[in-house]
Amino acid sequence: MKALFHLAYHVRDLDDARQFYTDILGCAEGRSAATWVDFDFFGHQISLHLGQPFATTNTGRVGDHMVPMPHLGVILSMPDWQALADRLVAQKIKFVLEPAIRFAGQPGEQATMFFLDPSGNPIEIKGFNHLDNVYDK
Repeated sequence: MKALFHLAYHVRDLDDARQFYTDILGCAEGRSAATWVDFDFFGHQISLHLGQPFATTNTGRVGDHMVPMPHLGVILSMPDWQALADRLVAQKIKFVLEPAIRFAGQPGEQATMFFLDPSGNPIEIKGFNHLDNVYDK
């Protein structure tokens, strides 16, 4: 069964969110109202509502790094991941975890990067050479 993912969460400022998600990440804006806006987040729907963002703690272990939990993310093909990583570096995004490859040479080899949106919501973007390997052990 294939389905689209939907997640709704809070942001402090819709104009800042619009600028970040469209201009920085390249997401298309969908429907909106005075207190929320939808985006096509790499083929999935996110709904950003005005409010206090969820609390996070750096309790997720990624290799030798601790990353924010909870967080949202997406998995891209490696060429798309690299293009986005290059764009974010060029935009001088401050990374929680710089773009890097982990599990090199292992079945779960993947690229990853972590950063925050303007409201402090953590985002992880993963890249795989073969998307059918996402669940390999």
